[in-house]
Amino acid sequence: MGSSPIVVGVDGSASSRDAVRWAAGEASVRGDPLLLVSSVTTGGIGMASPFADDLRVSGESALQDAVELAAEVGRVDASTEMVALTPVQALMNHEGTARMIVLGTRGLGEFTGGLIGSVTSAIVHHAACPVVVVAGWPRPGEPAFDGPVVVGVDGTETSEPAVAAAFDEATLHGADLVALHAWSDRALPEGSVADTWTDIAAAEQHLLAERLAPWREKHPSVSVKQVIVQDRPARNLLMRGAGARLIVVGSRGRGGFHGMTLGSTSAALLRSTTIPLMVVRSH
Repeated sequence: MGSSPIVVGVDGSASSRDAVRWAAGEASVRGDPLLLVSSVTTGGIGMASPFADDLRVSGESALQDAVELAAEVGRVDASTEMVALTPVQALMNHEGTARMIVLGTRGLGEFTGGLIGSVTSAIVHHAACPVVVVAGWPRPGEPAFDGPVVVGVDGTETSEPAVAAAFDEATLHGADLVALHAWSDRALPEGSVADTWTDIAAAEQHLLAERLAPWREKHPSVSVKQVIVQDRPARNLLMRGAGARLIVVGSRGRGGFHGMTLGSTSAALLRSTTIPLMVVRSH
C-alpha cells in the first residue's frame, strides 16, 4: 500500500468525473490512497447563509458520487475532504505530500471554449508534484487509453523527472514506452536541414539512447521505441500520442529559465491533447 495519496479535484462536473475515473484506476494499480477534494467558497456572502448551505450540500453530493465512481473502477482506499477555500488553495495544500494531483480540463461554471479551465491552469503551472490533466474519457465504442506511454525528452537534465515518471508508468501498467526527441523546438523552414538530417538524426539517436540508458537498466521489462523528429515537439507528441495511455512531459524544456513556470511544449499540449497528460516539475 502506498502512503502518498493521489489527490483529485472534485466539483461534480463531467470533467472532474473523468479525472476521478483515471485517478481511481491509477490508485488501484499503485496501491495508493485516493483523496477526493472539494471546495466550498461563497464569494464573501458568509458561510452561515442559505446559499452556503446549498453549496455544502452540492459539494457533499459531488464527493459521494466520486466515491461511488471510484469504487466502480477498482478497489480503492478513498477518502474525501471538503474545505472552505478556493479550489486552487484546496488542491495546492496537498502539493507537498501528494503522489500526483489529477484534474479535468475545466469545472462547473467555466467557459467551454478551447482553453483549459482557470483552476487546472493554475495547478499545472505552480504545483510541485506531478499533475495529470484528463481531457475526456472513452465512451462505449471508443478506444480505451491502453496504448503506450509517450514521453517527451529534450536531451537535457530538465526532462529527467518526466522520463523517470514515464518509465514508472510503463512498468506499472505493463505498457510500451515511446520516447520522442525533437531536434528543434521551432518549426523549421521546409528542407532547411534536408541535406544534413541523416547525420543529425544519427547523433540525436545516440544522445537519446544515452539519456534513456540508466532508466532502461532500471526498468528492463519496458519495451522502448526511440523517435527522433526535426521540430515541433508538441505536434509530434500529439501524433505519436494518438491511442496512447498517457503523454508525459516536463514543465520546462531545454533553455527554459528557472523563473518560467511552464514550457511552450507542455502549454501547447494542455490546449490540444485528448489523451491524459502528465506534467512533471523540472528540477
